[in-house]
Amino acid sequence: MVPMSRPMGLSKRIHDGYVLTENDKIIEAGEYTEAKGEQIIKDFGNDLSVIGSQKKGDFTANDIVCNETCLLPGFVKAHGHDHESPIIGIAKDCSLTAWLDGAVNLFTGFLDEKREELTNKFGKSPNLVAYLKARVDDIYYGITSSMVHHCNFNKYRVEDIVEANRQAHTKMIVAVGSQDRHYDDRILDIPHGLAIDRLNDYQKKFGEVERTSIIPGPDQFFSNGPELLKALKKWSMDNGTLIHIHSSEEPETTAWFKKTYEMTPIEYADSIGFLDTNTILAHQVNNTDNDLDIIQKTGAKVVHNPLANTILGSGMPPLKKMTEIGIPYVISTDGSGSADNQNILSAAKAAAQYQKALHRDATFLTSDVLLQKITVEPAEFLRLNTGSLEKGKDADIVLIDLTRPNLIPSRLDNIVENLIWASDGSEVKTVIANGRFVKSDYKFTLPDFETIVREVQLLSEMLTDYMITAAKITGTGAHKYEANTVA
Repeated sequence: MVPMSRPMGLSKRIHDGYVLTENDKIIEAGEYTEAKGEQIIKDFGNDLSVIGSQKKGDFTANDIVCNETCLLPGFVKAHGHDHESPIIGIAKDCSLTAWLDGAVNLFTGFLDEKREELTNKFGKSPNLVAYLKARVDDIYYGITSSMVHHCNFNKYRVEDIVEANRQAHTKMIVAVGSQDRHYDDRILDIPHGLAIDRLNDYQKKFGEVERTSIIPGPDQFFSNGPELLKALKKWSMDNGTLIHIHSSEEPETTAWFKKTYEMTPIEYADSIGFLDTNTILAHQVNNTDNDLDIIQKTGAKVVHNPLANTILGSGMPPLKKMTEIGIPYVISTDGSGSADNQNILSAAKAAAQYQKALHRDATFLTSDVLLQKITVEPAEFLRLNTGSLEKGKDADIVLIDLTRPNLIPSRLDNIVENLIWASDGSEVKTVIANGRFVKSDYKFTLPDFETIVREVQLLSEMLTDYMITAAKITGTGAHKYEANTVA
């Protein structure tokens, strides 16, 4: 067991570990012995459910089996997009802005334009079809909690993502998007009150839904004017929530913003009082020294998404400098469309490989640190009661299969290193989210799992047909600006 617990020590490794849960909470965790098993039976009775055992109830300590697995807290994804699963492989080998227009805006526009037809086809909202598959993507790789940036046309479909999260039994923060400039004209929030009214409506409808919370998620700094951002920040402060935004991700758009407004996106954010310890910035790839100083001084936090940043050619953030000056950051996956999957262990590996090679420093971003940045640290970023295996935390648990050839040999001294460097992500054998099995011995327990994957395949094929006659979109940031200039 690797508990990732601050009280136990973040680098603690336990050869024979156990976690005892009741309903949706962990009530004990630590080193297992036969005496401990006897004490559990004495305290709680022998009508137990033991992972890996075929026996039902009437347990003795000798019946509690030792699984050849590594026990971890459920992984925590601090930035992602649940609409992207059907667009994996679309608009590749291009920059972020071209990909947004050729994949994201195209697909979400397709769902909106063909909504009635698609709803009749599937007997449910087509957005729900996509969002349910995204829950499968997360669970497959052991992600039990996430912050979803729900922007573009998706900002109108929060009901569907809340329902997908309910069915999957995962935890989710929905960062509801907004745009009022330099974006697809069909979804601009003009007047600004539209975005605030939408947040108020969603907070009223879903603010009390279990395992789900609503926060402002303005899309990007270039697509949100100062008055809208100020209003959203005020809403965040008034309601005591986080606020989440993409920042300085794509190099050409970041350079265009600086040229157009004579300041960087971070300088812009600072000038309107947007940045503080409750602000979470996704990406933050392209920086000046002044940007980093501002982020450090304001206490804003950064979510690094190495898979998408490399695939889209956006670059990589200066993690070593961020570490040196004390900017808090964690590692995430972004959406399945930009990253191609939700393999968060692979994301941690990619983040470290790039930085180690760039700085010629093999000691930077150790395996222990990387594991913290996908468990306990993002849980703290998001104010979630998860990310570690200790009493009182939510029962979010992942079991990694140590019998897979690529993880042999695994021992106490090399287990974390093997999780980061040797795993391929497919070794996630069992996943428990909030005390409920959502994947058991490699099998999903989601209702209608086969239907979910079949429907998203059909939805993707229908999108392919739509793309043949669909109008070309040039609605994003510098990409839009350049297209209009040429015209």
